[in-house]
Amino acid sequence: MKVRVLTLALVLLSPSAAFAEWQFMPFLGATFGGGTTLVDLEGAVGSPTVAVGVKARVIGDMLGFEGDLGYAPGFFQAGDPHLVVRSSATTLTANVVLAVPRRLTQYTLRPYLVGGGGLMHAHSEDFFGAVTVGSTLPAMDVGGGVTGFLTNRFGVNWDVRYFRSLRGADAGNGVSFGAEELSFWRASMALAIRY
Repeated sequence: MKVRVLTLALVLLSPSAAFAEWQFMPFLGATFGGGTTLVDLEGAVGSPTVAVGVKARVIGDMLGFEGDLGYAPGFFQAGDPHLVVRSSATTLTANVVLAVPRRLTQYTLRPYLVGGGGLMHAHSEDFFGAVTVGSTLPAMDVGGGVTGFLTNRFGVNWDVRYFRSLRGADAGNGVSFGAEELSFWRASMALAIRY
């Protein structure tokens, strides 16, 4: 453990870390391909749903760290038969970013891989008030994308990620069939602002 902490400190304090840049990325996207053991009255989890959020990243020549907050309103709602009146899925993750070296992609798109962990919250309220889902689960995410800057400050980012809850506890209160689990993909496009 001490070796890992020392290695991380050396990487962060290296000369390349001094040239790290901060990126702020508000995004708009969609969730799709979901699956769950939670009660899904309208069978909506696998359907596309609008997602919004923000990513904040600090990245050096190849290695970076990121915080990602995503929110998908209506996640458990299919639009018909209107059994669910309010629902959402929220993710908050801390990630490690591994990008193609900056010197190779200065004037083009810069691909990267991302992965990490955090929390996922699922919320659903039905019309009759009989089954309310409100579960916060540990989660992980993996994915990748590309970022390209049009000016020194502004650019665009495209990203695809897979979110999956880690094995949850058996609810025992009728909100899930077995252990609470939720997974889905999210594709997004963001405005990238560099500092």
